[in-house]
Formats: sequence, structure tokens, C-alpha cells
Amino acid sequence: MGFITTSDGTDIFYKDWGAGQPVLFSHGWPLNADAWDEQLHLVASHGYRAIAHDRRGHGRSSQPWNGNDMDTYADDLAALIETLDLRDIVLVGHSTGGGEVTRYIGRHGTSRVAKAVLLGAVTPLMLKTDANPQGLPIEVFDGIRAGVSADRSQFYQDLSMPFYGFNREGAEVSPGVSNAFWSWSMQVGIKGALDCIGAFSETDFTEDLKRFDIPTLIAHGDDDQIVPLVAAGLESAKLVKDATLKIYPGRPHGLVGTFKDEFNADLLAFLAS
Repeated sequence: MGFITTSDGTDIFYKDWGAGQPVLFSHGWPLNADAWDEQLHLVASHGYRAIAHDRRGHGRSSQPWNGNDMDTYADDLAALIETLDLRDIVLVGHSTGGGEVTRYIGRHGTSRVAKAVLLGAVTPLMLKTDANPQGLPIEVFDGIRAGVSADRSQFYQDLSMPFYGFNREGAEVSPGVSNAFWSWSMQVGIKGALDCIGAFSETDFTEDLKRFDIPTLIAHGDDDQIVPLVAAGLESAKLVKDATLKIYPGRPHGLVGTFKDEFNADLLAFLAS
């Protein structure tokens, strides 16, 4: 575990476990690297080097006023990769982290990257526009901003329910998973949290996805209430050349929290392929 310092003086926390081919995980909003702990332990136990960082504004990283946007997130990721001199990397991004990985490839290319995994990623564009009629209306994201601004603690508690599919009839609710989600979420600074809502919802990753020239696994639950499959995973798979699309029937956005065994098996298989 340690920190790197970016060109604008932001300290980025990261954890680094195991040895072997590096697998670098990018977390979703409003979480941090700890959300990936079980996958980090899994891949490190199978002979890989597992790395995950806290995005600026989140977790143990600095909370700068500026730079809470996808270009800077991608450049922070590049700084981590270059500082650790990582090569032949497998990049794994969930939700907002999928956008971060995608913008990294769009801005920095794939010379250091072997494969990519986009899990419930916000790509290519979450916001509904004339050109993207499958997206979500701006009012949805304005509502998220309002919830964070009014009572972020309660908002994050409530958000865990659809995030993990706990609001579905017959769902087995895990208070522990919800509590962990709340704890991680409360570590993000409010400025970074609010800015990141705009970053993950309004950034168009279409051209970035077209730059992918590596094996890519696009994984998505078809009951994702946060990042709907129809506007995200299905569209991303059309843009990434020769992508492998894996759809998990009935599964929610938080696959690594409630249905991790399915994804974990697919992740190990993809790493070994």
C-alpha cells in the first residue's frame, strides 16, 4: 500500500498485492478500492499482481477542489501505471471505473494494456440525448445531486438497495453489504462526489471505445437499476471490436457484492484465456 503524487499535487492511494501479471481495478462511484478487496485477494491468490486505487476525492486519496472529471481521472490512472511501471496490464473497471478505464485507453492508448474488463460500466453515455435516446434523463442525475446535497448519509444508505438489487421481491438482503457500501461512500468528499456525478453521467465515451484494440470482456447484469444494460453494456459491445459480452440474467449493478462467485469465475477465466 502506498501513495503516488500526480502533477497537480494530488495524492492517490493504492494497494498492491501479490506478484505476476498486473491486474488493475478501478472502482465505482461513490466507493473506493476496498470495494474490490475480494477480487484483489482472488487474483493475487491465483498468481497475479492485484492493484487498486482510490480515485481522487474518494477514500484515502486527496480531495482536491479541481480535477474531478474523466480526463483527469484517466490521467491519474496513467500516473499510477507509469509510476509503478506496469506493463501487460489487465484493466478492470466497474461502473464509473469502467468509464475511467475507457477514457484512459482513449487518451493513453493500449501500449501497456493486455486486456480490459468493463463491468456494469457507464459507457458509452448514460445521459439521454437526441443521439442517445436509450439514456437516462437529466432529472435522474439532478435527483442524485439533490440527494447527496440534502442528506448524503441517508442517500447512500438508500442507494445500496437498488445498487445490490435488495429492493427486488424475494431478494436476500445483506445488512453487512449495505453497511460496507455506506461506509465506503461516506469517505468521498462532497465536492468530489457531486462533480463525479456529472463526470459519469455526461461524459461521452463513444470515441474512446472505438480505440480498443485488445481482448475486452463487457459484463453486465440485465436487472441493473443504476446503469441500465440497454444503454450501456449492449451499446458498448457494439463499439468495441471483437468484444465478449456476458449478460447476467436477473443480476444487479453490484455484482461483486451479491453475486460475486459468478463474476469471479468469469474474471479468472478471462485472465487465463
